[in-house]
Amino acid sequence: MSKSPAQHFAPRPPIVVIMGHIDHGKSSLLDYIRKSNVVEGEAGGITQHLSAYEVLHHLDQKRKDLLAPNRITFLDTPGHEAFSKMRARGAGVADIAILVVSAEDGVKEQTKEALRSIKEAGIPYIVAINKIDKPNANIERTKQNLAENEIYLEGFGGDVPFVSISAKLGTGVPDLLDMMLLVAEMENLTGDSALPAEGIVVESHIDTKRGTSATLIITNGTLKKGSFILAEESMSPVRTIENFLGKQVSEATFSSPVQITGFDSLPAVGTTFRAYANKKDAEKMQLELRQARAKIKPAVAMRTIPLADNALVVPVVLKSDVAGTLEAIEKELGKIERERVVIKIIAKGVGAIGENDAKLASGSESAIILGFHTKVERGAQDIAERFGITIKTFDIIYKLSEWLNEELDRRTPKTMGEDVVGNAKILKTFSATKHKQVIGGKVLSGVLEVGAQVKIMRRETEIGRGKIEGLQTQKLATKKVEEGNECGMMVDAKIEIAGGDVLEAFVMNEK
Repeated sequence: MSKSPAQHFAPRPPIVVIMGHIDHGKSSLLDYIRKSNVVEGEAGGITQHLSAYEVLHHLDQKRKDLLAPNRITFLDTPGHEAFSKMRARGAGVADIAILVVSAEDGVKEQTKEALRSIKEAGIPYIVAINKIDKPNANIERTKQNLAENEIYLEGFGGDVPFVSISAKLGTGVPDLLDMMLLVAEMENLTGDSALPAEGIVVESHIDTKRGTSATLIITNGTLKKGSFILAEESMSPVRTIENFLGKQVSEATFSSPVQITGFDSLPAVGTTFRAYANKKDAEKMQLELRQARAKIKPAVAMRTIPLADNALVVPVVLKSDVAGTLEAIEKELGKIERERVVIKIIAKGVGAIGENDAKLASGSESAIILGFHTKVERGAQDIAERFGITIKTFDIIYKLSEWLNEELDRRTPKTMGEDVVGNAKILKTFSATKHKQVIGGKVLSGVLEVGAQVKIMRRETEIGRGKIEGLQTQKLATKKVEEGNECGMMVDAKIEIAGGDVLEAFVMNEK
């Protein structure tokens, strides 16, 4: 996107991304803005995953009857930790970021992550200190906390603009919108409506009825019906253009979010797109891109995971409704580590769970098919029942992660492990007959019991093993001897036990 002034360029509405900790009121702020300022007074968003919508706001409220309102495009990024890539992507598309920080809680880890994304994108940002209506709100303390995290606000040692708001009540929100427009004016955002449209793919998904669709943000030029779009190697005719309200329009220009349906393959989220006047030009570029890619040998990075001898590999098929969510789920699964169980994603894709997914999973009894915001086709369900394949669908990421962790715990192969239950130091040896040795010692820790397996330790090195056949204290037979007591022992062992050795009693437990 261009920010360079030129005579034939026109001012371009800013694209704004709202970022911050999941509990700091980001959604409340977006909801308030959407309800009170959305174009034509309607609420909407292209998708619930990375919604994009436009609002109208008068910078000069006194003259709003005389002047046309200013347009602002908003991107809404999901709050869950797994969507960090999508949040970073939102910052990469935007011209301005709003960093929402609670006046109660201050800077949290997600706040820091958001700031890193903003700085990497190199865009200006405004701090919105939210929840000023709360009893525990403390604006000055929040400013101090921000400064401690190298966010220096205007009037507090820095030049980062800020606005104190209550997203719940709407206090300060008009001032925040004013600030966005002022920052946009300083950035001198421009676009050329005479050029073919170009921009970014912010979301993509497969609709079983309509086909492959993508949500696009136009960063320059004008998109018209009848043209063709190329996003890397994915191409689509522009038969219809839907705005953020789902209404069809004949054309759309810079900073507008639109949805286009009819791609020949699923466009990768985060890729750039360009419009072409005719199919021939688009196909020529598509062919050139494919030929260029074919010449490049992909570097395959193999991750070597050390597995236990009895490790179980669980094949997983992932399906989601949109590409961005699929990416987030894959990241979440990457965090799950087990010594004796390894997840192997054998297939992933966008759309309903179909027969092919079930057939692919049927090659292993341990396979799992995970779906997110997607349906299970009847044919897939039948195959799963026939082959005993587990299919689970979810609407909340942490529920998916929670279930999978529990399932892996259940499936983890059990092993036998040794648990030390007592130690005794040998003070004296008395007699030995074949493998039976009579010795005296003192229990240093834990307890010794008749029948216990023991390791014979000499200078902290195991030299052999044996079994306690009998115990005596005060010349009386006993079943066990506890810590601090001296005792006589009969031990069955092939190794000759000597004074100063330590017997380490242990039990075998399933782990």
